[in-house]
Amino acid sequence: MPIDLTQLIKAYDVRGTVPDQLDPQVARAIGAAFARVVALPEATATEGEPGARPRVAVGRDMRDSGPGLVDAFAQGLADAGVDVLLIGQCSTDGLYYASGALGVPGAMFTASHNPARYNGIKLCRAGARPVGQDSGLVTVRDLAQEYLDGELPAPVADRGEITERDMLADYAAFLRSLVDLRGIRPLKVVIDAGNGMGGLTAPAVLGTAAGLEALPLDIVPLYFELDGTFPNHEANPLDPKNLVDLQAAVVEHDADLGLAFDGDADRCFVIDEHGDPVSPSAITALVGLREVERELAAGRVPTIIHNLITSRAVPDFMSAAGAKVVRTRVGHSFIKAQMADHDAVFGGEHSAHYYFRDFFFADTGMLAAMHVLAALGGQQHPLSALGEVYEPYSASGEINSEVEDVPAARARVVQAYVTEQGAGPVEVDELDGLTVSHWDSHPQWWFNLRASNTEPLLRLNVEAADEDIMEKVRDDVLSLVREG
Repeated sequence: MPIDLTQLIKAYDVRGTVPDQLDPQVARAIGAAFARVVALPEATATEGEPGARPRVAVGRDMRDSGPGLVDAFAQGLADAGVDVLLIGQCSTDGLYYASGALGVPGAMFTASHNPARYNGIKLCRAGARPVGQDSGLVTVRDLAQEYLDGELPAPVADRGEITERDMLADYAAFLRSLVDLRGIRPLKVVIDAGNGMGGLTAPAVLGTAAGLEALPLDIVPLYFELDGTFPNHEANPLDPKNLVDLQAAVVEHDADLGLAFDGDADRCFVIDEHGDPVSPSAITALVGLREVERELAAGRVPTIIHNLITSRAVPDFMSAAGAKVVRTRVGHSFIKAQMADHDAVFGGEHSAHYYFRDFFFADTGMLAAMHVLAALGGQQHPLSALGEVYEPYSASGEINSEVEDVPAARARVVQAYVTEQGAGPVEVDELDGLTVSHWDSHPQWWFNLRASNTEPLLRLNVEAADEDIMEKVRDDVLSLVREG
C-alpha cells in the first residue's frame, strides 16, 4: 500500500501510529530529507571548522518504538554525510537544550500526550528554531515522499558518524541557572509524571539525581517509572480525568501544589493546595509578570507573546505592567517564530506550553514549573490565592464537537453572530479560526471557534466577565454547532 506522508506530517510536527503510518523505512526517509533540507544547508551557511561535517542531535521519549525509529532516522542522516549525536531518553525541552547549547539542528522522537500506539518527530533547526509548515516541514515531507515513492540516495563517500552523549546533567544545571530556588520557603510538591519523561527530568532538575545540591522541596512522586504503555493513565493533563490521581494526592499529602507533565514533559499543568487546577492562562500571567519585572529592572521594555485562546487577563496584566503584547495563532512552531521575531522574553499558550527567550525561545514545562515554585515559595500566600488574582474571568475551557459538515456548522455561527448580529455589534477576526468578541461592551464575552487539522471537529473556547454570561454564550454557540 502506498505511503502518504500528508497523513503523518502535519502543521507542527510528525505524528502517527506505529507501524502503519510511521515505521523505520519512513523514519529513514525523513532523516535523509531532513539532512538535505535543514542540516546540510545550515552547515554550508555557517562558518565551522574546515572539513567538519554538519551534526544533528537526536533524542527520544520512553515509547517502545523509539529505539528502532531513532536508529533508522540516524542512518538516513549519516548516509547523507551528517554526524548524529544520540542523547538518549530525554524530554522534548531536553532536546531543545541540546540544539540550543550545541548550535545544531535536532529531532525529538515523541508523540507527546498521545496513546502508546503513536510516535512522532519534533524537528528543529540549530538553536532550537522551529521547523513547521512555514519553515521547512513541507519541504522535508515532499522530499521524503519522493524517496519513499522511488528510492533513497546512495550513501555519500564521507558518511556521517553516530555517537552518544548523555546531556541530562547539563540540562538540569542550565535550568537551575535561570531560576534560583535555593532561598524559597520549604514546599511540598506532588509531581505526576504520567510514566513519561518527567519521571527522568524532575529528579534531575528539582532533586539531586543529576548531582546538584538539594532544594527546599519535599517531592512526592507519582508514576515516575518510564513506561510508554502508560499503565496508570494517559500522559495528557489537558484531559481532566488524567489529573484525578494528582488532585487526590495533593490533598492527601497536604501539599502546597501539584505538577503534572505530559508524555514528553514539555508541558506543565499546576494544581493548587485544594486540588483545584490553576488555568494555564493564570500561569501565563504569573510567570509573565515575573519576566516583565526582570526585564524592566534591566532597563528593557519586554514583549510578551500569547495565543488567541488565552484569557483576556493575560494582555490586561502584561500591558498594565508595562509590557508590549503580541497575540498569535495556536501552535508551537508559530509562537516560537513570533518569539524570535519580536525578541519576546516570554510566551504562553492555553495548552500549557510556555516559551522563554532564555531557553532559546523554545517551550519548556520544567522551567515554567520552576517559576511557579519560585513565585509561591517567595511569599507566604497559598497558591489558590495567587491563582485567584490571575483568573478574574470565567472560561469554558476547550470543548470539542464532532460534526459531519464543519463549514456548514461554522456558517450557522457566522450567520447568527456576525451577519444578523443577534447578540449585538461584535468584533470579528480570523487570525486562527473565527473569533467573535463583545468585550468592549457589556456584557463582556468572546469566543473562538477553530476547526481541527486532522479530524471533523470544531473546537470552542468561550470567556466572559462572569459565569452566567459564559454559560449562555457557550450553550448558544454549541447549539448552533451541533444543530441536527
